[in-house]
Amino acid sequence: MLLITRQSNLKIRFFGVRKVIMKDNNEVDNKSWLILIFLTIVWGCSFILIKKSLIAFDPVSLACLRLGISSLAFAPIVWWHRKEILWSDWMKFLAVGLTGSGIPAFLFFFAQTQISSSVAGLLNSLTPIWTLIIGIFIFRLQFNKQKLIGVILGFIGAASLIILGSEDILGGNPLFGIFIILATVCYASSVNMVQAFFSNTKPIIISSMSFFLIGPPAWIYLIFSDFTLTLQTNPLAWQALGAVTILSLFGTVIASILFYYLVQRTSAIFGSTVTYLMPIVAMMWGFIDGETISILHFTGMAMILAGVYITKKN
Repeated sequence: MLLITRQSNLKIRFFGVRKVIMKDNNEVDNKSWLILIFLTIVWGCSFILIKKSLIAFDPVSLACLRLGISSLAFAPIVWWHRKEILWSDWMKFLAVGLTGSGIPAFLFFFAQTQISSSVAGLLNSLTPIWTLIIGIFIFRLQFNKQKLIGVILGFIGAASLIILGSEDILGGNPLFGIFIILATVCYASSVNMVQAFFSNTKPIIISSMSFFLIGPPAWIYLIFSDFTLTLQTNPLAWQALGAVTILSLFGTVIASILFYYLVQRTSAIFGSTVTYLMPIVAMMWGFIDGETISILHFTGMAMILAGVYITKKN
């Protein structure tokens, strides 16, 4: 079990092994805000790219493509930094990779077969709330009634989208939004693990190693799937491949390096606030693409983001 006490130092107990990591209070400077804004734009566009890639391929193939393309892009980086990598930590790298990208990749593609890209972007905003919850119960973050109110408000906003949303408004079966919620739990777990395990590791090593370990199984699946046949026979396949390639290189490779770097120089909670503006970008692309944007979207977004704001207040 992993326990962290947030004082001037981080005390970590993992499988009975205890170590102390010195960690000062990180200040949020202009560079951190610029990175946050860039990530907001890049990740805000991810949901429409997922939608466009689903026009030709099935969710499993697309998830494997995203992970496989990203692993290829990271492979030269792993080789370049091979002497700096602590290979005995491969299980921790794998855990970060699976929760931060591997599992969510499948969940998002499955979810967006039945819900719109704008709704996916809205529900993704739950990440900071789950980051707090996991931080409280596993990493021993401080908790008070105010944060509890924020958590409840955020979940009410998400529940209103899933329970009250119709197929016409949400783009299909609202229950598929649960896949997005599960993905945000994974993201939150990854954020906390990065700060706990790799506070002194280069962000590019964290990203490259995580994908280096989860990429090969994805390529094995693609080799034995009908991916090549679809590429040869479906006239929309190359367009879909282009969308998932952009998603992989920008939304995964570049963005993940910057995100881990942001978590290191600030905190897990600040890093996860990239989701504040992501729903706006996602809804904008959804509107441009002809998706229905209703008062329910704005109400749900307002409640989720209000909950996130309250949980972040001291």
